[in-house]
Amino acid sequence: MSRVGQKIIALPEKVTINVTAGGGVSVEGPKGKLEWQLPSGISVDQGDGAITVKRENDHRKLRALHGTARSLINNMVLGVTDGYTKELEIQGVGFRAAVKGDKLDLSLGKSHPILHPIPGEVTVTVTDSTQIKVEGTDKQVVGQFAAEVRSYYPPEPYKGKGVRYVGEYVRRKAGKSVQK
Repeated sequence: MSRVGQKIIALPEKVTINVTAGGGVSVEGPKGKLEWQLPSGISVDQGDGAITVKRENDHRKLRALHGTARSLINNMVLGVTDGYTKELEIQGVGFRAAVKGDKLDLSLGKSHPILHPIPGEVTVTVTDSTQIKVEGTDKQVVGQFAAEVRSYYPPEPYKGKGVRYVGEYVRRKAGKSVQK
């Protein structure tokens, strides 16, 4: 049995969840609304302020999807109540970021500025031109956007320059040494 799939999802007061006959799940809360389609063979039971995710049988594919479906629904509930945040920091001389309309303008030591489009369900704020804060209700969209921004210039191990998550440890290497 899936240990994650067996856990009950507690619904906060201001969150409503609707499950259609076709397997569509929509969760609505104070921060917004999220929708997702359940895989076939997975069902959702609603109780008093709690949700349980069940599967039809013990086929390998359904066992794998059971815990995944429960986690995705739980992430939707947490997203519409609290939201998700990823924080990035830029290190390097002359490296900076700015929000220009619906694009994130990154100057990362290349010959041209990088204009990365910001998805509609994500809000991006830049402070001190080196701190980037990505916020949204969908965990996957927030994480994907932060990963795409980081991929333009991942932190390098010699000087530590690049875009990194706040609190990320970058293992430093020693440079070349002179042989005598």
